[in-house]
Amino acid sequence: MKLTASLPTRNPPMRDYKVKTIRALDRGLEVLTYLHQARAASLHDLFLATNLPKATLTRLIVTLEKRGMVWQRLADGAYMASHTLQPRAPQLSDENYLVEVASPVMERLCSKVNWPSVLAVPRLDCMEVIETNRPKSYFSHVPVGPIGFRINLLRSATGRAYIAFCSESERQAMLLRLAASNEPGNFMARNPEMVERLLGETRHLGYGHRTPDFGGHFDQSRREWNDDRDSIAVPIWVGDEVIAAINLTWMHKVATVAEMVKKNLPQLSAAAREISMRLVEP
Repeated sequence: MKLTASLPTRNPPMRDYKVKTIRALDRGLEVLTYLHQARAASLHDLFLATNLPKATLTRLIVTLEKRGMVWQRLADGAYMASHTLQPRAPQLSDENYLVEVASPVMERLCSKVNWPSVLAVPRLDCMEVIETNRPKSYFSHVPVGPIGFRINLLRSATGRAYIAFCSESERQAMLLRLAASNEPGNFMARNPEMVERLLGETRHLGYGHRTPDFGGHFDQSRREWNDDRDSIAVPIWVGDEVIAAINLTWMHKVATVAEMVKKNLPQLSAAAREISMRLVEP
């Protein structure tokens, strides 16, 4: 007798069970599915997508969050599906994974030091903010760059904390791009001796701080644009590779850099180490 083989179907039909579905579970899965598709959503976005009452959505979100399936970004309050539910292991190069790991650490940091911080990653010719704990900070009125904000690499604390400690090959590639840039704010890259001196100082100190003429604007000097702030920043390592930097920002009339370093650098450095360790946890 000849047997005819048939390929199994990818999604075999389910049996027609004579029972009711669990509506609450179905709603939770609907929310989770939407978050996977949208990548990030506010409570109002979820309301528009699911047509569920906001009170119901809030209970669902809290339940999913407590189970580690959903997390909330600090910078804008957006909800996101956890990387623990992804079909593959999270990659260290995945910035959403970095933010998911860093957000609770940054929230605890601002509860200890009160001042806000940003988490930033490198782009070709700048650093870019990908998370901030400002909404959770006691001094939430202090303006810090929102998500997507471009940060000067050589004049800012965050930029210097990254470029001083990244690999030599990455640093040289960045400096070549900056030296060829038409943006006025990158003028320092055309003075190699000054750059080496500043980066050497940063490595010696173990943290980055703003150059005296930097007032927060990418291109303009502090005389032209002054945000009345100062910052310090440290790198975030994974093994021997720097992948990001985290800063601490305060109103400069409140404390000098030396005073802030003495008081709060240990907490900032501890937060960076905790993020590093959590990124490589199995």
